[in-house]
Amino acid sequence: MLLIAFYIAITAEAMTAALAAGRRNMDWFGVCLIACVTALGGGSMRDVLIGHYPLTWVANPYLLLLVCGAALLTIPLARVVDRLKWPFLALDAFGLVVFSIIGCNIAMELDLHPMIIIVSGIITGIVGGILRDVLCNDIPLVFQGELYATVSLITGALYYAGLMLNFSPDLTAAVAIAVGFTLRMLALTLKWEMPRFVYDRQMRK
Repeated sequence: MLLIAFYIAITAEAMTAALAAGRRNMDWFGVCLIACVTALGGGSMRDVLIGHYPLTWVANPYLLLLVCGAALLTIPLARVVDRLKWPFLALDAFGLVVFSIIGCNIAMELDLHPMIIIVSGIITGIVGGILRDVLCNDIPLVFQGELYATVSLITGALYYAGLMLNFSPDLTAAVAIAVGFTLRMLALTLKWEMPRFVYDRQMRK
């Protein structure tokens, strides 16, 4: 189940990344690069930080073909894809929670500390989007008050807790995905945001 969800998630991430590259008038190489960084960057960063080798896309090079293929397909379909805002927001939310669970699984395979397991899930879920925004010269979405990293944390924590309580792995994953996905969609619909720290030196004068 998670494997199929993973392929769906990286395809959706690649397509949304291609649109972001297109808004910056990048060439086809730039489109593919931004797509790879977005779809595979979180997992790569996780693998490097926790010492999990080979990297996911190195172990399975066909992921590069899938990501680049999805990105290039988005170019002729850009106008259609761009209109599908909410379906792609839903797929992005789905990708976030799926990546978070996969990140937790990788860390658990290495028998790491529970805190690192949760952090591994967060890194897998959010870093690709951060790298995309930085390369596209945007302030990363996750730093603008969006309930994004928080959703990843809650998803990973629920998943890990369920496994520690000896619940069925498939059931635990399904519940964690459902809770995380619902929370993210509610945050988008109801405009829920994290508290912001606003510091203006002019206000102190």
